[in-house]
Amino acid sequence: MRGGEWGLRVNWGRWNSLRNQIFVGFVLVMLVVLFIAGIAAYDRVSGLLKTNAEKHIHQTAVQANGRLDALIAQVNSLTAQVADDSYVQRLLSNEKGGEQATFNQRQALLQVVSSYPSFMSGVQSLEIYTTTYSRIFPMDDRSLDGRLGRNWIAEADAEKGRLVWVGPDPEDPGVIMAIRRVSLMDRAFEPGGYVVVRMQRSFFQLNDLDAEDDVEDSILLVDAAGSVVTSNLEASLDVKALLSSDSSVVETREEPYIVVRQHSEMTGWTLAVLTPVSETTEGVSILRTALLISGLFGVVLFLIMSFLLSTMITRPITRLMRAMRSARPGAMKPNIMFSSTMEIHRLNEVYNQMVYRLNELTQEIYEKEIMQSRTELKALQSQINPHFLFNTLEAFYWSLDDKGDEEMARMVVAMSRLFRYIISSPNQDEWVTMADELEHAERYLRIMEMRLGERLQWEIRLSDAMRTVKIPKLLIQPLVENAILHGIESKIEPGKVSIHVDASTQDGLVHIEVRDDGPGMDDSRLQSVVRALNGGPAVSDKGTGVGLINVHRRLKLYFGSQLGELCRLSITSKVGEGTTIRFEIPKDTEGAYDSWQNDSNR
Repeated sequence: MRGGEWGLRVNWGRWNSLRNQIFVGFVLVMLVVLFIAGIAAYDRVSGLLKTNAEKHIHQTAVQANGRLDALIAQVNSLTAQVADDSYVQRLLSNEKGGEQATFNQRQALLQVVSSYPSFMSGVQSLEIYTTTYSRIFPMDDRSLDGRLGRNWIAEADAEKGRLVWVGPDPEDPGVIMAIRRVSLMDRAFEPGGYVVVRMQRSFFQLNDLDAEDDVEDSILLVDAAGSVVTSNLEASLDVKALLSSDSSVVETREEPYIVVRQHSEMTGWTLAVLTPVSETTEGVSILRTALLISGLFGVVLFLIMSFLLSTMITRPITRLMRAMRSARPGAMKPNIMFSSTMEIHRLNEVYNQMVYRLNELTQEIYEKEIMQSRTELKALQSQINPHFLFNTLEAFYWSLDDKGDEEMARMVVAMSRLFRYIISSPNQDEWVTMADELEHAERYLRIMEMRLGERLQWEIRLSDAMRTVKIPKLLIQPLVENAILHGIESKIEPGKVSIHVDASTQDGLVHIEVRDDGPGMDDSRLQSVVRALNGGPAVSDKGTGVGLINVHRRLKLYFGSQLGELCRLSITSKVGEGTTIRFEIPKDTEGAYDSWQNDSNR
C-alpha cells in the first residue's frame, strides 16, 4: 500500500510540473475566452439574422398588401366605370321610372359591358341588377337575392356606392364576387341598381413578389368570412386559428412558420405571409458550424502555441535544475545559459553567483581546516613545554625542601599551581566556579605577598551562595594584578587589595568588585583609561594595560548580548583614596552564554 502511494505521488509530481501548469492554465483561459466570445458572437449574429429575416418577411407582406390594394383598386375602377356609364345610367333610370328595358336594350348592354374588362385580365363576368333585384344583364330571370344573401345587398346599400367584396361564388368556388350599388346621377344619386363583378382567383395570385429572393415565402389571402381567397401554402393550416392568434410563429404538421399579417381596410381581407422557420435559421446553422470549426481550429492552434510557450519558459528552469542536481561540494560549476526572459536570466545569474561564492567558501574552509590541523599539531607539540616546566618546578620544590628552605618551596609550589591553572590543555573547560577563580587570585596574592612583604594586605569575601556560580577563567586575577601594579606598588606605606563577590541589587546578577587603597587617579587620567577600554591607546606607565582591556573585551564578548551596558567595567577612582573596579555577570552565566551562541548559530 505504501509503495502504491509512493508511486501515485511520483506520478502526480511528474504531471504537476510548471510546464503542465502553464499549459493547462493557458488552455483553460483560452477555452473560457473562446466560449464567451463564441456565445456572444453567436447570439449577436443570430439576432441580426433573425431581425433581417423578419424585416424581409414584413417587407414582403407590405409589398403583397400593396399589390393587393392595387388589384382591388383596378376592380373598383372597373365597376365604377360600368356603374357610371351613361347607357347603364339611362337604362337603370328607366327601370326606376317603371319603364322596363326591351330585349334589344338589354342586348346592347353586352357591347357596353364587354368593352371594359378587355383592358384587365381576370374578370370572369359582370352582372347588372335593378333595385328590384331582377337581373337585366346577362339576359336571364335570376334575381340578386337568389344570387347573394340579403345581408350583402344591405351592406352594399350601406356603403352607398363603394365596392363590397362578398367572397367565393357559391356556384363556382374558383371565382370571387364583389358588389356595388349604382347611384343615378340624374336622380340626385338615388339607388338605381347593382353591379356584380366575378373575378377569377388567379387574379389575386401574388407569388411573383419573391421570385428574386432566396427565401421561399408562402402567401395566404383570407376574406372577412375566413375563406381562403388564394394561397400557395402547401401545408395544411387552420385558417381561423391563424387569424385569431397573435403569435408570430404558427405550427403545422410539416414544420413551423413565421407569419406576418396585413389587414386590408378596402376589402376587410387579411393577407398573411408565411416563411418556414428553417429558412430563417439556415444562416444561424451555417454560423454555428462556422463558429465550431473556427473554435476547434483556434483550440488546436492555441494548444500548439501554449505548449511551445510553456516549453520556452520551463526549458531554462529545467536546465538550471539539472545543473543544481549535478552540483557537488567543492566541484560546483556555473550554468552557462542565456535566456531571453529577464526573470529566468536573472535567476541563472544569481545561481552562478552562489556557485562562485560557495566555491570560494569551500576553498576558505579547506584552508582553515589545514590551518586548524597545523595549529592543533603545534598545540600538541607545545604541551611538551608546560610539562617540562611543571617537572622542573617540582624538581626545584623537592630540592628546596631537602635544603630546608620552606618559604622558597612554598613559593615554587604556588607558582606551579598558578601555571597549571593558567596553562590549560585544549580540551579543558574555559568556565570555572567562582571559588576556583578566587582561589587562583589568592595564590597570585600569596606570591605577590612574598615579593612585597608587609606592604601588601589583602581580603577576599565570597558568600556561600556565590561559590558555585560559573565564571570565565582568568577574569578576576588580571584586575587583582592591575590593583597591585598601579595601586599598592605606587605607595610607600602598606596597601590593601579587597575582592568582594556578592549578589547584585538587580535580580539574577552577581556583583564583583576589586578595590585598592593606592594613590588613585585624577579625572583626566581616569577618562584616558576609559577611552583605552573603548578602543583608544593604552595609557599605563607600567606595562601596556593589556590585562584590563582584555577583561573588558571578554566581558563584552561573553555577556554583551544579555547585559548590554551592564557588562562594561565600571571604574571609580579618587586621588589619595584608591581605585575600585566593578562588573556584574548573570548567575547562570554559562547557560546564558550557550543560549546566546545557539541563537547566533541559527
